[in-house]
Amino acid sequence: MNLAEFRASLAQATPPTGVSPALQALWYAAKGDWDRAHEITQPGGPALDWVHAYLHRVEGDLGNAAYWYRRAGKPMATGSLEEEWAALVVAFLAAQGRS
Repeated sequence: MNLAEFRASLAQATPPTGVSPALQALWYAAKGDWDRAHEITQPGGPALDWVHAYLHRVEGDLGNAAYWYRRAGKPMATGSLEEEWAALVVAFLAAQGRS
């Protein structure tokens, strides 16, 4: 699966099978279900903390986002939200060998 295929999956009712929780959260975020995406990030860990940071950036809570970027060991994103979403998807697809 690549970024274009992941984007195309947004037309479906559920995330693609077998994708990581981080990708599931990003899928729900792209569908506009911030609450579901946020819920998925709650167990924590580096990948989920990175998505959690992105979600708080989407929300406009930059202070909270900065905290989650630090927890994830990532720099605060400065590009557009769309660019960050795509970069996250590409990174997590590659991490699970689906790119």
